[in-house]
Amino acid sequence: MADGFTLIGFRHSVYTRIVRVALIEMRLQASYVEVDPFSDPSALDRFTPLARVPVLRHGDFTLTETAAILRYLARVSGAMHLLPDESQALARMDQVFGIVDTSLYWPLVRQVFSNGFYAPLMNEPFDADQVAAGIKAGRPGLKLLDTIAAEGLVLDGQGLTLADLHLAPVMDYLTRVAVGAELLAEYPDLSAWWSGMSGSPLLQETDPFPGEERP
Repeated sequence: MADGFTLIGFRHSVYTRIVRVALIEMRLQASYVEVDPFSDPSALDRFTPLARVPVLRHGDFTLTETAAILRYLARVSGAMHLLPDESQALARMDQVFGIVDTSLYWPLVRQVFSNGFYAPLMNEPFDADQVAAGIKAGRPGLKLLDTIAAEGLVLDGQGLTLADLHLAPVMDYLTRVAVGAELLAEYPDLSAWWSGMSGSPLLQETDPFPGEERP
């Protein structure tokens, strides 16, 4: 059952990277189809009507939404150690998914990272206003994650769960911008988690920007 995967994604997409991290952690192989949803959204029409990546195909089964993809991969690969046994820890894992997707992706990735790191890399201007707006909007979500990390049910720096895999690429993108790294430093328990996670081979192997300087 854990054969025949195809990942449709965009190499710079944080969500595509999340799935790539998961595939490596779960020791799964997948063929890869590169699609840029920003320049050619119609290229995704044969996979999904949502014009978003990633998309996972497993035989004739097609799945979208990163959290659902992670849970599916964990089950079909037998990597059940990434799913907490205890109900409250499992609920916290799902909560981290939700915080990332609804409260952090837009401000930290689309505003801070995209305008503070990605745009200059693409020879476009650094947009200080967008970066500042993202920093402000990202604070509530980071504060809540800091509380969760302090609690220790997930993001404890000990046992890896899907919460770590879902969050780590987002934090990696945030900290590529100097003010993003400074923002994260304001949250001690979340920063402690990131200090242990940031050197993971999972992130190094999936880095879409190897060799680019960090603040």
